[in-house]
Amino acid sequence: MSRFKKLSQSIWHCQYHIVWVPKYRYKVLSGEIARDVENLMRAFSHRLECEIIELNVQIDHVHLLVMIPPKISISSYVGQMKGRVAIRILNKYKKLRQKPYWGNQFWAKGYCVDTVGLDGEMIRKYVKYQEDNERRVEQQRLF
Repeated sequence: MSRFKKLSQSIWHCQYHIVWVPKYRYKVLSGEIARDVENLMRAFSHRLECEIIELNVQIDHVHLLVMIPPKISISSYVGQMKGRVAIRILNKYKKLRQKPYWGNQFWAKGYCVDTVGLDGEMIRKYVKYQEDNERRVEQQRLF
Protein backbone atom coordinates (compact mmCIF):
# COMPACT_ATOMS: atom_id res chain seq x y z
CA MET A 1 0.00 0.00 0.00
CA SER A 2 1.34 3.41 -0.97
CA ARG A 3 1.97 6.09 1.62
CA PHE A 4 0.54 8.62 -0.85
CA LYS A 5 -3.04 9.84 -0.88
CA LYS A 6 -4.95 10.80 -4.02
CA LEU A 7 -6.92 13.83 -5.09
CA SER A 8 -8.59 14.18 -8.47
CA GLN A 9 -5.44 15.39 -10.21
CA SER A 10 -2.61 14.74 -7.78
CA ILE A 11 -1.08 12.31 -5.37
CA TRP A 12 0.37 13.67 -2.15
CA HIS A 13 2.01 12.94 1.18
CA CYS A 14 2.20 16.20 3.13
CA GLN A 15 2.91 15.81 6.83
CA TYR A 16 3.43 18.69 9.23
CA HIS A 17 4.55 18.93 12.86
CA ILE A 18 2.68 21.89 14.38
CA VAL A 19 2.94 23.36 17.89
CA TRP A 20 0.97 26.21 19.48
CA VAL A 21 0.30 27.49 22.99
CA PRO A 22 -2.51 29.04 25.03
CA LYS A 23 -2.36 32.79 25.53
CA TYR A 24 0.43 33.74 27.95
CA ARG A 25 1.32 30.03 27.92
CA TYR A 26 -1.06 29.51 30.82
CA LYS A 27 -1.25 25.96 32.10
CA VAL A 28 -4.95 25.45 31.38
CA LEU A 29 -4.89 22.42 29.07
CA SER A 30 -5.58 19.72 31.62
CA GLY A 31 -8.43 17.44 32.61
CA GLU A 32 -11.72 18.03 30.87
CA ILE A 33 -10.45 21.06 28.93
CA ALA A 34 -7.60 18.99 27.43
CA ARG A 35 -10.00 16.19 26.48
CA ASP A 36 -12.37 18.67 24.84
CA VAL A 37 -9.52 20.36 22.94
CA GLU A 38 -8.35 16.97 21.63
CA ASN A 39 -11.86 15.84 20.64
CA LEU A 40 -12.61 19.15 18.92
CA MET A 41 -9.34 19.09 17.00
CA ARG A 42 -9.99 15.55 15.81
CA ALA A 43 -13.54 16.42 14.71
CA PHE A 44 -12.57 19.63 12.89
CA SER A 45 -9.60 17.93 11.20
CA HIS A 46 -11.85 15.14 9.99
CA ARG A 47 -14.26 17.70 8.49
CA LEU A 48 -11.34 19.28 6.60
CA GLU A 49 -10.29 15.82 5.35
CA CYS A 50 -7.01 16.07 7.27
CA GLU A 51 -5.59 13.05 9.07
CA ILE A 52 -4.19 13.47 12.57
CA ILE A 53 -1.35 11.01 12.92
CA GLU A 54 -0.40 11.99 16.46
CA LEU A 55 -1.85 14.56 18.86
CA ASN A 56 -0.57 15.42 22.30
CA VAL A 57 -2.33 18.11 24.34
CA GLN A 58 0.00 19.09 27.16
CA ILE A 59 -0.76 21.45 30.01
CA ASP A 60 0.74 24.49 28.25
CA HIS A 61 0.97 23.56 24.55
CA VAL A 62 -0.37 21.36 21.77
CA HIS A 63 1.78 19.08 19.58
CA LEU A 64 0.24 17.87 16.36
CA LEU A 65 1.51 15.62 13.59
CA VAL A 66 -1.00 15.88 10.76
CA MET A 67 -1.40 15.09 7.07
CA ILE A 68 -2.94 18.06 5.27
CA PRO A 69 -3.92 17.86 1.60
CA PRO A 70 -2.19 20.39 -0.68
CA LYS A 71 -5.49 22.12 -1.39
CA ILE A 72 -5.47 23.47 2.21
CA SER A 73 -2.78 25.92 3.29
CA ILE A 74 -1.08 25.42 6.65
CA SER A 75 -2.07 28.90 7.83
CA SER A 76 -5.70 28.19 6.92
CA TYR A 77 -5.66 24.84 8.75
CA VAL A 78 -4.07 26.25 11.92
CA GLY A 79 -6.31 29.31 11.83
CA GLN A 80 -9.42 27.16 11.61
CA MET A 81 -8.25 24.78 14.34
CA LYS A 82 -7.29 27.54 16.75
CA GLY A 83 -10.37 29.65 15.99
CA ARG A 84 -12.99 26.94 16.16
CA VAL A 85 -11.53 25.25 19.22
CA ALA A 86 -11.19 28.60 21.03
CA ILE A 87 -14.83 29.53 20.39
CA ARG A 88 -16.10 26.18 21.68
CA ILE A 89 -13.80 26.11 24.74
CA LEU A 90 -14.53 29.72 25.77
CA ASN A 91 -18.29 29.13 25.37
CA LYS A 92 -18.20 25.95 27.45
CA TYR A 93 -15.77 27.14 30.15
CA LYS A 94 -17.04 30.63 30.97
CA LYS A 95 -14.57 30.94 33.87
CA LEU A 96 -11.74 31.36 31.34
CA ARG A 97 -13.27 34.66 30.18
CA GLN A 98 -13.45 36.07 33.72
CA LYS A 99 -9.76 36.96 33.86
CA PRO A 100 -9.46 40.59 32.70
CA TYR A 101 -6.27 39.95 30.70
CA TRP A 102 -7.64 36.90 28.86
CA GLY A 103 -10.37 38.66 26.87
CA ASN A 104 -11.82 36.65 24.01
CA GLN A 105 -8.47 35.08 23.18
CA PHE A 106 -7.67 31.49 24.07
CA TRP A 107 -4.54 30.82 22.01
CA ALA A 108 -1.41 32.94 21.70
CA LYS A 109 -0.73 34.47 18.32
CA GLY A 110 1.34 32.39 15.95
CA TYR A 111 2.49 28.79 15.84
CA CYS A 112 5.49 26.66 14.94
CA VAL A 113 5.35 24.39 11.88
CA ASP A 114 7.87 22.02 10.38
CA THR A 115 7.52 19.75 7.37
CA VAL A 116 8.07 16.07 7.96
CA GLY A 117 10.13 14.10 5.51
CA LEU A 118 11.63 10.66 5.87
CA ASP A 119 11.97 11.03 9.65
CA GLY A 120 8.18 11.01 10.17
CA GLU A 121 8.22 7.98 12.46
CA MET A 122 10.79 9.61 14.75
CA ILE A 123 8.68 12.79 15.00
CA ARG A 124 5.52 10.74 15.65
CA LYS A 125 7.24 9.06 18.60
CA TYR A 126 8.53 12.41 19.87
CA VAL A 127 5.03 13.90 19.85
CA LYS A 128 3.52 10.81 21.45
CA TYR A 129 6.06 10.42 24.27
CA GLN A 130 7.16 14.01 24.89
CA GLU A 131 5.08 14.40 28.04
CA ASP A 132 6.68 11.30 29.58
CA ASN A 133 10.15 12.62 28.75
CA GLU A 134 9.40 16.03 30.28
CA ARG A 135 8.08 14.37 33.44
CA ARG A 136 11.28 12.30 33.73
CA VAL A 137 13.46 15.41 33.35
CA GLU A 138 11.44 17.26 36.01
CA GLN A 139 11.83 14.37 38.43
CA GLN A 140 15.58 14.31 37.86
CA ARG A 141 15.78 18.06 38.65
CA LEU A 142 14.16 17.41 42.04
CA PHE A 143 16.93 15.04 43.10
